[in-house]
Amino acid sequence: MWNEKDRAAFLELVGPLLQEADVQEMRDFSQHAEGISCYDHSLFVSYLSFLMAKRLGLDYRAAARGGLLHDLHLCHWEDTDVGRARRLVLHPLLAVQNAEKFGLNDMERDIIVKHMWPLTRPLPRYRESFVVSLADKICATAEMLHLYRSSKVQYRLQLAGAK
Repeated sequence: MWNEKDRAAFLELVGPLLQEADVQEMRDFSQHAEGISCYDHSLFVSYLSFLMAKRLGLDYRAAARGGLLHDLHLCHWEDTDVGRARRLVLHPLLAVQNAEKFGLNDMERDIIVKHMWPLTRPLPRYRESFVVSLADKICATAEMLHLYRSSKVQYRLQLAGAK
C-alpha cells in the first residue's frame, strides 16, 4: 500500500489540486474524529481510491480526483441549523458545486455526488463511484476507531509530498 511508485504516481495526479486554496481550506474543518481534518480524510480517501481503482483496472485518475474532492463542502456544520441526517445528503451537493472549478468530468461528478450511497439516491453510475464510496466508509471507520493515527497515514502520505 505504501510503495514509493504508487505514492509518486498518486501525487502526480492530485499534486496540482493539493495546492489549490479551496483544497487547503479543508484543513480548517474537522472530520470524523478529533484531530483529523477534512483535508486529512479526503487525502486518505483519495489515496485508497486511487490504489483500489488501479488494482481493479478502473479509471484511477477519476477515483483519486473524486476522492480528494468528495467532501469539499467547506462548511462548519456546527454553525448551521442543518441536522446530521440532512448533512449526509446535502454535503455531496455542496462539494460538487465547489469542485466544478477544477474541470470535473461526468465520472468525477458522479463520484462526488454519490459517495454517500446507499444513503443517497440514485445508484452510482460508474464502478469508480462505488470504489470511492467504499474507500470513504473504510477511511471514516479507521478514523473513528482511531486507527488513522496508529497506521501513520498522514505521515506516509506526507512522505509523498502531500503537505
